[in-house]
Amino acid sequence: MSQFLNSSLQDFQTSIMLFDLSIRGHHPNYIRHLISYWLAQNTVNFLYLVVSPRFLTEHPEVVQLADGADSIEFVAITSEEETALASRQSKWGRQRRNFQEWRLLQRYAKQLQVKHCVILYLDTYILPLALGLDSFCSLSGIYFRPRFHYPQWSDSPLTLRESLQLSWEKWLLFRVLSQAKFTKLLSLDPFVLDSIRQWSSSHKIVHVPDPVEEIPPVTVQREVFCQSRGIDSQRQIFLLFGALNERKGVYPLLEAIAQLPDHLAQKLCLFLVGESNIADDLNPKIDNLCQNHPVQIVRHYQFIPHFEVSQYFQLADVILAPYQRHVGMSGILLLAAATQKPVLSSNYGLMGQMVQRYELGLTIDSSQPSAIAQGFTQFLTDSSPPNRSPGLPNATGTQNHPQRAKIWGNPSKMADLARQHSPERFAATVFHQLF
Repeated sequence: MSQFLNSSLQDFQTSIMLFDLSIRGHHPNYIRHLISYWLAQNTVNFLYLVVSPRFLTEHPEVVQLADGADSIEFVAITSEEETALASRQSKWGRQRRNFQEWRLLQRYAKQLQVKHCVILYLDTYILPLALGLDSFCSLSGIYFRPRFHYPQWSDSPLTLRESLQLSWEKWLLFRVLSQAKFTKLLSLDPFVLDSIRQWSSSHKIVHVPDPVEEIPPVTVQREVFCQSRGIDSQRQIFLLFGALNERKGVYPLLEAIAQLPDHLAQKLCLFLVGESNIADDLNPKIDNLCQNHPVQIVRHYQFIPHFEVSQYFQLADVILAPYQRHVGMSGILLLAAATQKPVLSSNYGLMGQMVQRYELGLTIDSSQPSAIAQGFTQFLTDSSPPNRSPGLPNATGTQNHPQRAKIWGNPSKMADLARQHSPERFAATVFHQLF
């Protein structure tokens, strides 16, 4: 454990702990926004952030936000504690790790003598909570992946196995909400609240907006950006961003491109940006596709720090989100909305609902390469030239092809969605229920 601050904790009314051992995805940004909000409030309370030791080395810009602050401190679990955690590669390994992490949470809550703990990824601890395991302090948490309400958006009947699984998930959540020390469920999914309130106490449930920052105007010229990345600037850039794995739908995406006629493929640049644990398998498939079709596929297998992310979205023409039966919210949709870029998205679950209700672009059955190919076709046959986003001003301040907004996206609804998901609203919702 790190050394505590020299200042006396007696100067503060109470101590709060944020607990999060994840180091990728939403988590670094969540912590960054929560720190910024906490410091801006000039609170009389003390905040501990209990994280993986790898978080300190991989996200130093986030850790530095707390440097010199009297009311906040990072505390890393030990390397030995992290090494002892079971692998998540198997179902039983994941369950074992969940209980190990629960014990770590309780150990640090007791050592730090905190009054309340906010779990930044509640889904990991659903089973320990449902079983009523004792907790040193009161608890709240961000709930990422409810799915028992998804059948209301589908015409397909549930299988018996699916029905039993969803019933099990509802029962577990009912048990969590019944625990006396569990005070607030912070759901990223706004549509699940009504479903939960039909069978559980409503005062413990609130929607927390997944945060997206206001995006400043792009400072890099399209031609310069394309040249630096080896992209043909005359093509439409379709961006697939984030962890490039099977869950993101990269394989059916490649199959879809293979189905396009040459006159459309030659208009397309697929831009893959993000870390990938399947790159060795992907690369031969990509090379073969490019040899047999006039498509351009540019690979950038690197983690992108948050301050560079927006330029990739601003300079793309279409944002791809062909996730495979993804459960929960997607920050990709919010970044697309904030940069006013249309999406080609899965129609499944919450993602499909967000795209349709806020008119963010096109939804397709992302499990079917033919459906993805049809989506590509609709964008590529648009007469608008590359990088002419709906209703956005060009370099001279005039509007570029506003008629495209009627087809591929609603700029007003996109902007409204981004405003609803400001970092300030996110952090205020997380902390408001504590005091």
